Amino acid sequence: MSRLNIAPLSEASGQAAQLFAAIKSAVGMVPNAYAGIGTLSPVALESALHLDGALRKSSLSAKEIEAIKLAVSEQAGCDYCLAAHALMGKKVGLPAQAIDGVRHARPSGDDKLDVLADFARSLVATRGTVEASAVERVRAVYSDAQIVDTLLAVTAITFTNLFNRVNDTVLDFPPAP
Repeated sequence: MSRLNIAPLSEASGQAAQLFAAIKSAVGMVPNAYAGIGTLSPVALESALHLDGALRKSSLSAKEIEAIKLAVSEQAGCDYCLAAHALMGKKVGLPAQAIDGVRHARPSGDDKLDVLADFARSLVATRGTVEASAVERVRAVYSDAQIVDTLLAVTAITFTNLFNRVNDTVLDFPPAP
């Protein structure tokens, strides 16, 4: 049960209604996380959608973006985002072993993806300046531009992780394996 006072989608108007119509047109439904964010703050939902849109134009592949989102969501303990991004990961071609590996810091079958997931995990699990060795490891296989785009992916998923953890958003995707 949601903790925040979220109005039904049928009561949405203005900017929220427009955003929901666009989401429903694109994916066939309005996921509960987006419904919650958008009914409470259309500006926050629009911003989150813009971040994800920018990521699609970034130097990272869809698989890399989903790996980052899975690693960060596991670290945050966000069941909703884990469910959503396990499904999205599968849709963009991540095999089950890769999804499990990037979530649980185990080999995914793709060494490069493992380095990226480890880097993303270290960003959210530590405080202060990131260890030089962590930056060196990721720079060995990713460009500086890809590192910056990784930070954008971490930023995007952190917002939805936080919202869903505060709201205890009801899953509308199959639970992550």
